[in-house]
Amino acid sequence: MPVQKQADQWTRFKAFVATGEYNGRVGLGIKCSKEVATAMILANYSIVPVQRGYTGNKTSIPHTIMCKETGLCDSVSMLLNPGPRGTGIVSNPMTKKLPMMTSTDDCYTSVRDCTATLGNLAKATFDAIS
Repeated sequence: MPVQKQADQWTRFKAFVATGEYNGRVGLGIKCSKEVATAMILANYSIVPVQRGYTGNKTSIPHTIMCKETGLCDSVSMLLNPGPRGTGIVSNPMTKKLPMMTSTDDCYTSVRDCTATLGNLAKATFDAIS
């Protein structure tokens, strides 16, 4: 009969890293390992461009998302709507960070189902943006 060895707990970190250049590109890296540095590297590999648009007249730079966008991840569904100039990002602080990293100034958000799982919420937000 085999003998059980090394029954100690191993510490692992699950890291969610968002990177953005505040100029229309954003990335999200997710990694579970002993070190957090690998999640940062994966976030840089997953950078995608984001299309921005206008509402109303086309003055100066684009300030909102192009059209209604939906993101799904497991039990979370995220809906992004374009907003008029000066509205700001109407969202909770966690889902506000990814649109801010793409330099989107105005949009409305709507999140459904189980939003307590922050990992799925971050993935759904990234799916809606990209």
